Amino acid sequence: MAKTKDYSITKKLTRMNMLVSGAALLMACLSFVIYDLFTFREAIARNLSIQARVAGSNSVTALVFSDPHSAENTLSALKAAPNVISAGIYSLNGQLFASYRRDAQAQLPPTISPDKAGSRVFEDSDVIVTDPIVFQGKPTGIVYIRSDLQMLYIQLRRYASIAACVLAVSLWTALMLSSMFGRSITDPIVHLADVAFIVSRDKNYTVFNGMLGQIEVRDAALQSAQNQLEQRVDERTFQLAAANEELESFSYSVSHDLRAPLRTIDGFSHALLEDCADRLDDTGRTHLNRIRAATQRMGLLIDDLLNLSRLSRTEMHTQSVDISALASAIANGLQEGLPRRGVELRIRNGLRTLGDPGLLRVVLENLLGNAWKFTSTHESALIEFGAAVSNGKAAFFVRDDGAGFDPAYADRLFGAFQRLHSMTEFAGTGIGLATVQRIVRRHGGEIWAESAVGRGATFYFTLGEPVFEGALP
Repeated sequence: MAKTKDYSITKKLTRMNMLVSGAALLMACLSFVIYDLFTFREAIARNLSIQARVAGSNSVTALVFSDPHSAENTLSALKAAPNVISAGIYSLNGQLFASYRRDAQAQLPPTISPDKAGSRVFEDSDVIVTDPIVFQGKPTGIVYIRSDLQMLYIQLRRYASIAACVLAVSLWTALMLSSMFGRSITDPIVHLADVAFIVSRDKNYTVFNGMLGQIEVRDAALQSAQNQLEQRVDERTFQLAAANEELESFSYSVSHDLRAPLRTIDGFSHALLEDCADRLDDTGRTHLNRIRAATQRMGLLIDDLLNLSRLSRTEMHTQSVDISALASAIANGLQEGLPRRGVELRIRNGLRTLGDPGLLRVVLENLLGNAWKFTSTHESALIEFGAAVSNGKAAFFVRDDGAGFDPAYADRLFGAFQRLHSMTEFAGTGIGLATVQRIVRRHGGEIWAESAVGRGATFYFTLGEPVFEGALP
């Protein structure tokens, strides 16, 4: 230990790396050798069992006709296996019937208990296999084979040599890598230790002052970068505020400058219909009515477009929302507007989430309103609001059994002024689903739809927060 304390940091780190690497490699090599030796030993025993079965099968006739000479000729074939020390054929009562010995010193038990048939036993440096001889489904005798484990020891020496080579090469590689990369770790530590020694010995603090100066320079550079970043943020904020002001001004121009001509067109058309009705034929009155309908539709488009543009600037007030109660209130309003329609509304109770109540009302008004509208051609209809798992996510849904749409055009659903049905089929401006998507995204969620033509549609949406209180079935 005293000598270790005098070593440099580089040597200590190198030795530590070598010890850790060597221990890990040694454990890995030992595990590999032990496992492979175990499997090799089992393979030797299996091979002896196969040899015993072959010898037993070839000795059935000799046992049946009491011909030990033929049985010994059969066992002599084991000379081809130099690891076999001795072998014997025993009668059914366990008496030795025929034998084979590799040399004069090889021993065979004079009797074998029939209970030991079918066993494999490892004794010291040998393995003993006994296997029953069966003829026409009945036991006829027993085969006994004893083999040494010389092949196992040869394999062990081979594995030991390979492991030693791998260990030596790996340690040499670890030593080279430690020498190459160790200095990148130790040099700063050694330099700091040398500086500390000089300072304590000479009371010279100029080195530390230089270090402090470098730290101050880096701090100043960091502060400068932070100031530049803050300045850029301020500039972007100012530009964004200016863009919002321009958008507000544009919105005012749209709502004022475009509405005035539309009101004028609609007003004069109405005046013509009232004051000059007796001088207009049916074609003239039809044209004026179409002009009035177009101007009114243009007014609705302007209103929807302005509402869509305001969504991104409206401040959100997030709170816990009883979204089931919100959906029920909207559904009741739809039924009160057209009480004679045969529509069954199923609203799941107990669903809550986090969001802006006003914006979530807009979402449900559009989705439930669309379901109400697209089931208007059915004498009886079903509209549902609930929560389920779709695409691996917990989501709210609005489902109806109305007109549906072609899923090939699902990517067009949420674009402004995009319509999958003509105005003669269902009224609307094509802004509603674009508004819904913008609100859902402001809540950190997403919206998607599943449908088929004539089989209704289901709109799923998440709000970036988990669904509460029994939302999932």
